[in-house]
Amino acid sequence: GTLEALSGAIESGAGLPAVARAAGKVLDSSVALIDRSSTVLAVAAASADEEKKLLSGGPGVEAIDLRVADNPVGELRWRRRSDEPPGPAMLRMVGTLLGLELERSRSPEWASEEAAGDFVRALLARDITDRGDISARAAELGADLGAGSGVLIGRAFPRSAQSGDWRTRVLTVAGRALRAVAPGALIAEGTEESERAEVVSSVPADSDERLGRAAEALSSELEQELPGFAITVSRSRLVADAVDLSRAGHEASLHANV
Repeated sequence: GTLEALSGAIESGAGLPAVARAAGKVLDSSVALIDRSSTVLAVAAASADEEKKLLSGGPGVEAIDLRVADNPVGELRWRRRSDEPPGPAMLRMVGTLLGLELERSRSPEWASEEAAGDFVRALLARDITDRGDISARAAELGADLGAGSGVLIGRAFPRSAQSGDWRTRVLTVAGRALRAVAPGALIAEGTEESERAEVVSSVPADSDERLGRAAEALSSELEQELPGFAITVSRSRLVADAVDLSRAGHEASLHANV
């Protein structure tokens, strides 16, 4: 059943976006997982408009605190798709599972997206080339590039006219996907072009296989959450030295353009 699917998503380490989707099916609702610093970690909503209503706390939105041993770890917010509310026992069970998963998966500190984006852009443009500087700035943002890293590029091409700030939505979805499967991934908005949105990420990885899994997760999440878009994801090979990430970025860009 749906509760077994939620348990399975947690046990398999599928990541918070997949866990949120499974919780949404259990509750027959659009859901959002929010940490205690009010950072939105995952949203499962049928549309951008539904997500906006959910996050703005509009009519029909309900919420419970998520706790682990009486310690608050975040909030579950939901908006029902049907008239029948979830039962108290089911809601308590889902809240307990989500609280434990949130506590397990959240990083000690979420770096600001702006600072992370500035660093990724400077790194790929070779504005920072000193190995010590790169390691220090990456560490400040919660990324350890010492065991290896690579570059991923995701592009979303709208198949029809889009309303609202759809580029920001692409960036948000990409960020959630990568942070769930690749702790320390740093994301930046890529080159601005009118017909597409682009995200670029430096991803810590100790093997080419792990980097490949991050690329697959990014592609899967963008396709799942952005049904009105054509999605392409490209990646570089693994580099052992973070100084080589600018070259890796060029490689990923060449693959994206092929």
